[in-house]
Amino acid sequence: MRRTSLIRAARQSELGDLARLEVQAGQLFHSVGMSEIADHAVDRQALRRSQRQGLIWVAEEGDRTVGYVIAAVLDGNAHIEQVSVAPTHARRGIGRRLIAHVEGWGRRSGRPATTLTTFRDVPWNGPYYRRLGYRELPNTEIGGELTATMRHEAALPGMDSSLRCAMIKANGHVP
Repeated sequence: MRRTSLIRAARQSELGDLARLEVQAGQLFHSVGMSEIADHAVDRQALRRSQRQGLIWVAEEGDRTVGYVIAAVLDGNAHIEQVSVAPTHARRGIGRRLIAHVEGWGRRSGRPATTLTTFRDVPWNGPYYRRLGYRELPNTEIGGELTATMRHEAALPGMDSSLRCAMIKANGHVP
């Protein structure tokens, strides 16, 4: 029987667990030859900053955190910075629910869309987000803050910017 996960704001005391979860989830990148991505160091200062700003939500089943998402606001849109799901809980809709949570947060905050950056062709990246209704942004539509984020990401170890893209999904409106 599958349990439904509760999505709630992350606590400061959980940040170490979230960093470990991100590393575990990232191991999947070894399977597509992206070992530097899989072995990247988690930016714990950025985690603390996002948590203090109320921009990290966790998926919890029982007393166990099984996933999390980090949001930001870039170019006036809600932006998904990171989504990680524990490998033991993958393919259960947890990532989709975390993404939907950020989209809802964006709608409630009056953000016209949700954006993210991702690997265009890695199956659980670009193709997955396209199934969720995201479309790739042409370079001419990428705002300044999102461009700066992509430049920062391109400077990280193992990041090949030619394999990356920015994506967007309209948030619609709050009924």
